[in-house]
Amino acid sequence: MWLIPLLKGLLLGFSIAAPVGPIGILCMRRTLTLGRLHGFLSGLGAATADAIYGFIAGFGLTLITTFLLDQKVILQLVGGLFLIYLGVQTFRSKPAVDAAKATGDTLFKSYASTLLLTITNPMTIMSFVGAFAGLGLGDSADAGFTPAIALVVGVFAGSALWWLLLSLLVGLLRERLKGAAFLWINRVSGAMLSVFGLFAIMGLLFRG
Repeated sequence: MWLIPLLKGLLLGFSIAAPVGPIGILCMRRTLTLGRLHGFLSGLGAATADAIYGFIAGFGLTLITTFLLDQKVILQLVGGLFLIYLGVQTFRSKPAVDAAKATGDTLFKSYASTLLLTITNPMTIMSFVGAFAGLGLGDSADAGFTPAIALVVGVFAGSALWWLLLSLLVGLLRERLKGAAFLWINRVSGAMLSVFGLFAIMGLLFRG
């Protein structure tokens, strides 16, 4: 039976993606300044990382999970530094004049950057491991290959659905913004991303 794991994965992926954090801010900023496609692809990068971690947790790949958790400090450091880098670049960037002229390369960067950020966030794998254990989803692989795959597909679809809705809704606001508003969006979102990065690194300094 694949329908129930699919629905459970859908709800789980949606609920894990929904809380607004650095990825949400990045997605909204790119939607407002570059357009809905950039915003959605930014979210899709996070959804891909969610599916990867969902696969690891769903199939009970404990060796990989243990390795990732053992590398928590390195991953958090890389993620924090990358957030600061994105924050500074965003703060300094000039508003896009014509988002329709964006190249495939910049679209790929929108996708790849959020994929990297989500993969390097140790809380992501911990969220999935905890949620799967709490909801009794970790044993899906024991019931067969198909239910486990359905679970992972559901996680990806649920996460992607959230980012699609967010980019569409924020895109409506974009049509009402002009001129200096985009510059301030860059500055505010850039500052917030940098703060998230600083908190990640400070969390390492004050551990234990």
